[in-house]
Amino acid sequence: MTGMEIGLGSLAAILILIWLGMHVGIALSLVSFVGIWLLRGNADQAAGILSLAARESISSYLFGVVPLFVLMGLVVSRADIGRDTFDVANRIFRRVRGGLGMATVGANAVFAAITGISIASAAVFAKVAVPEMLRIGHTPRFATGVVAGSSVLGMLIPPSLLLILYGIIAEQSVGLLFIAGILPGILLAVAFCAGIWVMVRFWSGFTGVPVAPAPDTSARRGLLADSIGKLLPILALVTLVLGGIYGGIFTPTEAGAVGALGAIAIAVVKRRMGVRALWGVTLETGHITAAICFLIIAATMYSRMLALSGLPAAMTQWIIALDSGIYGFIFFYVLVLIVLGTILDSSSIMLITLPLALPVAGAMQIDLIWFGIITVLAVEIGLLTPPLGLSVYVIKGALDDPEIGLGDVFAGAAPFAVIMLFVLALIVAFPPIATGLL
Repeated sequence: MTGMEIGLGSLAAILILIWLGMHVGIALSLVSFVGIWLLRGNADQAAGILSLAARESISSYLFGVVPLFVLMGLVVSRADIGRDTFDVANRIFRRVRGGLGMATVGANAVFAAITGISIASAAVFAKVAVPEMLRIGHTPRFATGVVAGSSVLGMLIPPSLLLILYGIIAEQSVGLLFIAGILPGILLAVAFCAGIWVMVRFWSGFTGVPVAPAPDTSARRGLLADSIGKLLPILALVTLVLGGIYGGIFTPTEAGAVGALGAIAIAVVKRRMGVRALWGVTLETGHITAAICFLIIAATMYSRMLALSGLPAAMTQWIIALDSGIYGFIFFYVLVLIVLGTILDSSSIMLITLPLALPVAGAMQIDLIWFGIITVLAVEIGLLTPPLGLSVYVIKGALDDPEIGLGDVFAGAAPFAVIMLFVLALIVAFPPIATGLL
């Protein structure tokens, strides 16, 4: 077999193994070992190459950012800060048409800036926002769709675990990726709010007809003090982490440590986390970090095998020879990501496609920071698309309501997937949306 045949065969083998239920890290490692064995004809040499790749893949100081941001996100999630954010956002948007949906988007945007995990947002707001939207008259489809759509902000608004993963694989600055994610994240949140207003105004059969909120009889001064008390710690944590990175005070890894400590301090002051809960969060952080590091090791092995096969170089030459231009390549790349999103999770898609796409992007002199924002946004659309749509399954599991079916959540998320496609097209057409702050 030629190197090209082995490389193409490895792609098919990985997709088949994952579809059959094998863990993506094991599938990548196994296929990488067999591929190098076939290329070199020596199992010992294949094991040595992969062992070296494993040692090199996570030896960087940068990898400390993963457990620290995971810890910060989990502490914030367990401390009910998402509910506080939603309460404040609801007070701001309560008299706007579709205000409760907009409050969910706004709260998710703020929550995303301190967690970076879409699944955490989906789980928190499924329990907090969906019952409130159902109570005032929204349909289950619309209520769950708003939560599913806005949850993806967690992977675009910094800090984002997917941006960290992309930065590691593409060898790009995580800090620059965080800066590049700000404007696209804000644009997507605004687009969601505009879409909610339009749907509530012109598509009442889908959204339901919400009942006007009852007048708030609480004292305004006490209400304002309560809102400030709930929002101030959140804004302080966001300013501490992101302000420190953008201001050059500390690196993303150091920002993760400061953010984790700040989140723990807020949880303790609010008396929402004891020693036992903190220990449980620490253990969960270890489990998640180990899983992420295993995926990164497997992806490094896979990249090494593909490089030896010559497939990335051959694909680069072939795509350049097609003369489809940068936008032609981006179109087909995004199409592949969205199609893979129907059967694979976000990290798996990036681990499989980036080793092939990055050499092509580099050869075409594409800005890899802009390319990273496009990649993350396109991959996130897969969180809302059947049959795998991970955020949809998380929302369904968190609600545990037999009257709300999986099809209802997918149907509710569909308009938000369309809005994401629109925003993605804007970012592709106008790169400064992502690079303007750099």
